[in-house]
Amino acid sequence: MSKGRLEAFSDGVIAIIITIMVLELKVPHDASLEALKHLVPVFISYILSFIYVGIYWNNHHHMLHATRSVSGAVLWANLHLLFWLSLIPFVTAWMGENHFAKWPVICYGVVLAMNGIAYTILAKTLINLHKENSMLGEAFGNDSKGKLSVGIYAAAIAASFIQPWLGFALYIVVACMWFIPDRRIENKINKEEQR
Repeated sequence: MSKGRLEAFSDGVIAIIITIMVLELKVPHDASLEALKHLVPVFISYILSFIYVGIYWNNHHHMLHATRSVSGAVLWANLHLLFWLSLIPFVTAWMGENHFAKWPVICYGVVLAMNGIAYTILAKTLINLHKENSMLGEAFGNDSKGKLSVGIYAAAIAASFIQPWLGFALYIVVACMWFIPDRRIENKINKEEQR
């Protein structure tokens, strides 16, 4: 089965997710700078979420570039990831509108953790299709970075029960870890192309 339709569909869904997030930035009816003050938490949560969606899009692109084909199981695993990505606009708006209150920050972390788990499931499904010794299997390895990310999300969720800003700071830490696309896959692709 060709991977082209999967890539095109995923790109379209991610573009819609970003569009929904930006539509949540409500324009103030007042022309003063003071009117923007209320939007600061909304804008901060938007920036972080935009970065997260960008990270997933970038790494998804690299992962699919390293694959030759997809299967029905891969299609479902990809839909699973897109489902969790599609919840990012909701929790982003809820967290920003409520100025980083406890439950919105906790729910934001749950959605981020589920995105991390869904991405791992998609990667494992692709590796199972192409075998462990495939380019993707070798590049993905034991995925310590992915496991560490989910662990930090869990710690951030727990910390958010005590102090939501601490949880939010840990979400920023994970985003910083992934800001540059996953070099493992990129390096493996470059080595294969040089042969």
